[in-house]
Amino acid sequence: MSIIVNLDVMMAKRKMSLNELSEKVELTLSNLSILKTGKAKAIRFTTLEAICKALDCQPGDILEFRE
Repeated sequence: MSIIVNLDVMMAKRKMSLNELSEKVELTLSNLSILKTGKAKAIRFTTLEAICKALDCQPGDILEFRE
């Protein structure tokens, strides 16, 4: 089982660059890149909330569970 991170999909739908999202959620580019590529082992709810606010989406739009 695994959690798939669809951050790149939501960013493309909102036409937002990694730099722009980084500024809006106040995270470093490297931390966002780790999340975007699915290499992150965890995410704080405050970070997820900030990303959802910036992208105007729900957590389920970014995170997906697959068997």
